[in-house]
Amino acid sequence: MPARLILALSLALPFVANAAEITGRASVIDGDTIDIHGTRIRFDGIDAPESRQSCVDAAGKPYRCGKVSADALDAFLSESRPVSCRKTGRDHNRIVAICTRADGSDVNRWLVSNGHAIDWPKYSKGRYAKEQRQAQAAKVGIWSGTFIPPCVVRGARCE
Repeated sequence: MPARLILALSLALPFVANAAEITGRASVIDGDTIDIHGTRIRFDGIDAPESRQSCVDAAGKPYRCGKVSADALDAFLSESRPVSCRKTGRDHNRIVAICTRADGSDVNRWLVSNGHAIDWPKYSKGRYAKEQRQAQAAKVGIWSGTFIPPCVVRGARCE
């Protein structure tokens, strides 16, 4: 077998051998979705502002909270690579997962803790409720002003 083929297969094996976990350099799609090696991954149990979504800050001024959320995620992920995602299910054309950075930081939890996403009890069963209460109390991220829940912006039911 040619050396190039062996190398290509050895790089692909972690994805084939363990489809329940995907590891690699993540590209941010929006505040709750990343792409690793062409696989779309949505973070389990949270909902981030939509890319097109505007919120209102503490001073009453509108800002692009969806962009702020995505940019914050990108900066956070760039501090410790690669990202590993443990599959918990599927959502349309995406894998749903709980993801961690190389240093072990829980990405889903960090987004809620810093006010860049909200806990979505329908899917989280309250897994991030404590972090959301703390973010609300500290008035960080979207909690510093007012916003419409991302699921409402998308036209979905938020229950």
